Amino acid sequence: MVAETVLIGDRDGVRLITLNRPDVMNAISRQLREDLTTALIEAERDASVAAVVLTGAGKAFSAGQDIAETLSYTMADVRQWCDGMRGMYQAVRDLSKPCVAAWNGIAAGGGMQIGLSADLRVTHAEARIGQPEVKAGLASIVGSYMLSLYLGHGHNLEMSLAGGLITGTRAVEIGLANRLAPQETLVEAACDAARELLAVPPAAFRLTKQRFRETTQAGFDAATAAGVRATFEAMATGEPQRVMAAFVAERAKRKAAR
Repeated sequence: MVAETVLIGDRDGVRLITLNRPDVMNAISRQLREDLTTALIEAERDASVAAVVLTGAGKAFSAGQDIAETLSYTMADVRQWCDGMRGMYQAVRDLSKPCVAAWNGIAAGGGMQIGLSADLRVTHAEARIGQPEVKAGLASIVGSYMLSLYLGHGHNLEMSLAGGLITGTRAVEIGLANRLAPQETLVEAACDAARELLAVPPAAFRLTKQRFRETTQAGFDAATAAGVRATFEAMATGEPQRVMAAFVAERAKRKAAR
């Protein structure tokens, strides 16, 4: 099964969902959001799927929002954009089945947040993980809330306000990722982690996961609502558009110089 931006395969009951825009580090476009959300809903409904593993094609999990596409957005597009991102994260959260993210490379912004919506995260030592929205002129609202579920306030402040990326090794040290594996066997390690969760009696697993979702849902809803307000306010200043335009221009300049 293949969608335009998402590849879907099965490994002995584990549904492998692969973000498939490797030429742009699996940046999250409108189409990818829609395809991934659909793939997750279908995995939840499919009785033959016991667990889900999320990963990215090529050398990245996802570099986050597609900046080139975002530059085309007007204020009228902000609500649909934010609602689409919320729906994508919620589709991961709503899985009653085990879900493991294989952070196979850069997992930044929305890419990191997809992984933080999963049950476990497996990565490799040199992966780069973080919350760089502020560097694009956008407030870190939803991401900082998700980070708060895993990190202390100090680590969260540093990642959300400075926008830097940390290594996979560091992510495991501070509790953002669960385990390390060699890059070349990362997906297999994530599938193994999913199967470990499948060894738990299924009703107990489902009910425990449901309770975690219930206890964090109000915070998630508040964060996504605040994210809409902050995005409108930031876009109204023109700052994100200026920063992102400069980034795209510099990227094009570097590409032309190769």
